[in-house]
Amino acid sequence: MTQPLTLALTVGEPAGIGPDLCLQLAGHERPAGIVVVADIDLLAERARQLGLSVRLVAWSPGDTAATAAGELSVLKVDGINSRMAGQLDPDNSRYVLATLETAARGCLDGTFDGMVTAPVHKGVINEAGIVFSGHTEFLQALCGVDRVVMMLATQGLRVALVTTHLPLKDVSAAITETRLIQVARILNNDLKAFFGIDAPRILVAGLNPHAGEGGHLGMEEIEVIEPALATLRDEGMNLTGPLPADTLFTPHLLEKADAVLAMYHDQGLPVLKYKGFGNAVNVTLGLPIVRTSVDHGTALDLAGKGTADAGSLHTAIETAIQMARCRRETTHG
Repeated sequence: MTQPLTLALTVGEPAGIGPDLCLQLAGHERPAGIVVVADIDLLAERARQLGLSVRLVAWSPGDTAATAAGELSVLKVDGINSRMAGQLDPDNSRYVLATLETAARGCLDGTFDGMVTAPVHKGVINEAGIVFSGHTEFLQALCGVDRVVMMLATQGLRVALVTTHLPLKDVSAAITETRLIQVARILNNDLKAFFGIDAPRILVAGLNPHAGEGGHLGMEEIEVIEPALATLRDEGMNLTGPLPADTLFTPHLLEKADAVLAMYHDQGLPVLKYKGFGNAVNVTLGLPIVRTSVDHGTALDLAGKGTADAGSLHTAIETAIQMARCRRETTHG
């Protein structure tokens, strides 16, 4: 008999909508076991504030995670300082990072089949004196891998990024043959391993307008991108590009592709978020674990008010389940 999947779900910033979204899950049955990694009193207080009747069940490794409506399994993490909705507290930062580490280590040791993350507030963590640039980099360091890839996905579109949170003035220098080859290999391999795509078809954007216009609008395509793609094609990868980004996201191209590889954050993600904001998912590729996340921020102004939309969280959970099942099938046949 196949062992049921169990996912860890971190609540993110305590003052934000993460606790609200996690509690909303208890309103219906889940397709897999979900263990919320959090301070249990935070969830209890927020449930009272929202007027939700949720049975919070303390969970330990080896227990069966709740899937029934009306209850949530909670792996308790201590260290929270305050629980006020909408009010940031830098003294909560170490607790927030402890929830992430607990979930990730649980994935690494096989306790969990994957982890889903609600949004954190990078600014308040840094105000606490902790250097933190985001979930992706934190998990990269914890898992000890050299390169990870950010990919956002919604119905009918996946967009991965060669560079992520860089000022635009630094993007060109960051796009090297080595980096592009590493990112494309991770994207290709993980589309196979986690999404069951045997021969991924990837559209690659150029960096410059009109993909450089034969060198008249920039040389990066000729000097960096095209040589990297040639190397990757020699390895058997199915790549189309470099393509002008302003015409890449058209139906006749996308219907024949499994993913788009964009050169920088605001080249690919505005299209993705226009198409699917609120129902999109952020996936970290290149990790030895499954990790997905919502596509939005902490929304402090909505916390505790009962108006937060859980659509992206549901998408993140569904995607994590798909990825975990695919990896299980690939690993065990």
